Amino acid sequence: MEIQERKFSGIKLPGIPMIIFNLLLLIAIVLLFVWAVSSQTLSSGAITFYAILSTVLFIINTIFWGGFMQIEPNEARVMVFFGEYRGTVKDNGFFWVNPFYAKKKLTLRARNLDAEPIKVNDKTGNPIMIGMVVVWKVVDTYKASFEIDNASMAPSIPGTGSYDNVNTKMKAYENFVQIQSDAALRFVAGMYPYDLLYTESENQLTLRSGGEEMNEILEAQINERLKIAGIEVVEARINYIAYAPEIASVMLRRQQADAIIAAREKIVEGAVGMVKMALDKLSADGIIELDDEKKAAMVSNLLVVLCGESNAQPVINSGTLYN
Repeated sequence: MEIQERKFSGIKLPGIPMIIFNLLLLIAIVLLFVWAVSSQTLSSGAITFYAILSTVLFIINTIFWGGFMQIEPNEARVMVFFGEYRGTVKDNGFFWVNPFYAKKKLTLRARNLDAEPIKVNDKTGNPIMIGMVVVWKVVDTYKASFEIDNASMAPSIPGTGSYDNVNTKMKAYENFVQIQSDAALRFVAGMYPYDLLYTESENQLTLRSGGEEMNEILEAQINERLKIAGIEVVEARINYIAYAPEIASVMLRRQQADAIIAAREKIVEGAVGMVKMALDKLSADGIIELDDEKKAAMVSNLLVVLCGESNAQPVINSGTLYN
């Protein structure tokens, strides 16, 4: 049975009253000890008993001070009792709990990961450089604490060798997120081409023109990999994409060629429409009757004028259409 995060159901008392109680208890212990060692009426056995009692109560009082914890907004404490998970406290405030609980601190605040561009091959095998930005946060404190070995992914605090610092823990999660996000980015980049080839359908999704749809696919892939660690991706988006330097110049020429071909297609399509409109207009208004040979000559001349690279130079034909 898979264990899920659950709310802590143990004793959790307000912190301020417990501070007052502990202070009063400490004062009582000190007075008891002073009274016992300075009393002239108590026997030596009674003095020893009260001295031992005072010492025991002082040790208990000292242990009690370890039960206080302060939880700020978007923070949590994972409660562990001698190795057993007992729940998570997400309530904000100052509390006292059983001092024998281990209180693992986690932050639930959103964090950014700005991944450096990496070199991958797209669907067509072209090497590209692609980078991303990921916004993530911890949503399941049990999985984040016990499902991954985050201690091995973060350095200890300098000078202490300790891993219990919350910033060190979050650095470990950040390393985990970065590794899994890179894997997801490589997978997504390999599923789609960088850009459309001239012969490909315009409806095909590409890395360059995918926009929000491509970001949603990337986000889903990263979430799938991070759910084991109790981490949720708030947003993931591609923030950099380009051809790798070794093929950038070649692919630029190819893009320019594709653009020229596409522009020519539009020009020819528009020119044919204009020629057809001219012929239909002449015929409908009865301005001139043209046979097939004259129509062909007119179509040829108009297409040359409309599709030419430079402006047409007017030439006056002083003869007939055939001379």
